[in-house]
Amino acid sequence: MSVESHAIEVETAGHSQVLDVTEQVVQCVDGGAISCGIATVFVLGSTAAITTTEFEPGLANHDLAAALEKVAPVSGRYLHEETWHDDNGHAHVRAVFIGPSLTVPIVDRRLQLGTWQQIVLLDFDTRPRSRRILVQVIGE
Repeated sequence: MSVESHAIEVETAGHSQVLDVTEQVVQCVDGGAISCGIATVFVLGSTAAITTTEFEPGLANHDLAAALEKVAPVSGRYLHEETWHDDNGHAHVRAVFIGPSLTVPIVDRRLQLGTWQQIVLLDFDTRPRSRRILVQVIGE
């Protein structure tokens, strides 16, 4: 059993931006020695999330943000904002619902993703950010 750790750095615009990071994760797996195992993809920070979806403009640029606006509206009242005098309470709540990590099986050095399934970073913060994503590959 081996463990390999990789880091991905991306610049984001915030405001529920969705970025396809599949190719960067594929490069992490391709660059390693593990052919069978799992890859855990984890974003550092409490206002961003990692998941899978079909990365296409309608979903990425509208539908996800519209759905999350119903769950945690930008204009809602958040005690977090009152405590810290900031404007990103909704970003923290949205990130909790999606989660900071994802585990993807690896078989024959390939991530096991469906045809229309990409790995995406969602940045819910209210400003541009530099995001760090850790990819830890465990296996043989």
